[in-house]
Amino acid sequence: MRILFIGDVVGRSGRDALAKHMPDIVKNFSPDVKIVNVDNAAHGFGVTSKICEELFAMGFDCLTGGNHIWDQREIIPFIDREPRLLRTCNYPPGVPGNGHYLHTLSNGQKILIIHVMGCLFMDTLDNPFHAVDEVLKKYTLGVNVDSIFVDVHAEATSEKMALAHYLDGRVSAVVGTHTHMPTADLQILPKGTAYQTDAGMTGDYNTVIGMKAEVPVIRFTRKFSVEKLSPGEGEGTVCGVMIDTDSKTGRAVKIEPLRLGPRLANTHHFG
Repeated sequence: MRILFIGDVVGRSGRDALAKHMPDIVKNFSPDVKIVNVDNAAHGFGVTSKICEELFAMGFDCLTGGNHIWDQREIIPFIDREPRLLRTCNYPPGVPGNGHYLHTLSNGQKILIIHVMGCLFMDTLDNPFHAVDEVLKKYTLGVNVDSIFVDVHAEATSEKMALAHYLDGRVSAVVGTHTHMPTADLQILPKGTAYQTDAGMTGDYNTVIGMKAEVPVIRFTRKFSVEKLSPGEGEGTVCGVMIDTDSKTGRAVKIEPLRLGPRLANTHHFG
């Protein structure tokens, strides 16, 4: 199974970059499953139902969120009825939406997509390690699901890495989001789980993590600003990762970066 995962989409720049590049990505790389993080898709803060529908129309099978998932209030009734839009699985019981989604391919193969949020330097939620364990009680890689993908939305690299080692061999891949910078540590862990600390963002890289630079610079230099953050408006770069899994075991056999756009060094091949 070939899994395409696109990192945090930031504002219109990120959405326009996806619309521009997705047809060629699908044509050239033929992913079986397409997943995208939408935590900053609506002007940098959360996502709307309209944007979700646009991304589904592009061919995405599942959308993941993060700490900004509730920023657009209209998303609450939508996420409660749309299982393909995920909030993280370590919220307390009774919160709208779901933290995992089971997707069935046209050939009958199944992939479980799990979304979890870290706790270090983030909102205090349930333990992410225990939350993923709870989901995995019903699913076993290579037995009743063919692949398992985990999007861990977290600030601390150590927490993301620890979760990947904790899940090594039990899931196909653990890929981080939230920090908006693609890391160079793509690897397959000893028991067959693919890993990257952060997939990077999809948006304007001539910014401070997707936001126009002026306000963050003022905040860092003066410790005061009345201006609000707003996403960059330059041409966006698509950033993500492609993962191949073994059809029998569900473990990863390849992980490679995907970068298409004007500022970062582009990748062009996934053999």
